[in-house]
Amino acid sequence: MISSPPKTICIYGAGALGGAIAAKLASSQEEQVHISVIARGAHLDGIRAGGIRLWEADADRPLVARMTATDDAGDLPPQDLVITGLKGHQLGAAAPGIAKLLHAGTRIVMILNGVPWWYFHRDRQSGHAEHQMEELDPNGDLWRLIGPERIIGCVAYQGAEVISPGEIKLSNNGHFILGEPSGETTADLEAIAALLQKAGINISISAHIRDDIWSKLMGNAAFNPISALTRGLMSDIMDDPALSAMVGQVMSEVKAVAGALGSRIAMSVEERLERSRQIGPVRTSMLQDLLAGKALEITPLVGVVVTLGKLTGVPTPTSATILALVTQLDRKNLQAAG
Repeated sequence: MISSPPKTICIYGAGALGGAIAAKLASSQEEQVHISVIARGAHLDGIRAGGIRLWEADADRPLVARMTATDDAGDLPPQDLVITGLKGHQLGAAAPGIAKLLHAGTRIVMILNGVPWWYFHRDRQSGHAEHQMEELDPNGDLWRLIGPERIIGCVAYQGAEVISPGEIKLSNNGHFILGEPSGETTADLEAIAALLQKAGINISISAHIRDDIWSKLMGNAAFNPISALTRGLMSDIMDDPALSAMVGQVMSEVKAVAGALGSRIAMSVEERLERSRQIGPVRTSMLQDLLAGKALEITPLVGVVVTLGKLTGVPTPTSATILALVTQLDRKNLQAAG
């Protein structure tokens, strides 16, 4: 169990979303709470030089917050709380670094899109409890070095982008959902939720975090890869009848796989499509990564839908086709980026 409230907090991966959380935490906590971040490259240099400058939605001036910043977890002592802002395909390589930050009671909030590596830990719904997915956790490093028992799941509805080194812009007033894999409302979960709420972050607690994971993935599994393949904004995709039909097909496949694993997505495909039409000219995170020459977050968003479809006997033909196309795109894009 963590100390209440945590006295040492590290945001591992202080990019757009992680950096925004770090800035809010650093500006709201009392002096005895120590906030640190793990970042890299020019963004790390910017944080070291001037702190994190966070532009909240509709703000006329940035929030400026300073904190300890490093690219080496070995520079820091063990932490009470670690919050990861890394994407799913980046976590395996980061496992040894994250492990350096752990003591016996450390809890980890992992903000992830798509199906997480710990998904089947203490899962009572699917019939596959403690099943490990090699594609999400190569060599089992996350399971072994970090341990699924430390994890608090997190689903984020927050648009964020690094606009210059050390400078982050939020596109909306976001919402974060936290939940224990077991579905219990533990003292740790309540303490962490209270900590984040104190920092001005909109938090809710879920007893069914897997349902929340699938509800968000219903959109991400469709819009992220299709936007990368077409270079289109969400509004461009929804304005094209053929592409919007493809989005609906992917959503139907995701909903079917989720149901086969015992999860319930309350919103229908038609309702989700209608909501998507209202989002407007948004550039997805996968499109942002593609244009920046970065590796794409394919496996957690698309690949696992296909894998779990095979596990449960649910056909996923549209997702499988998109997976093949976006995998080839990623390979060529990384080759071009050098």
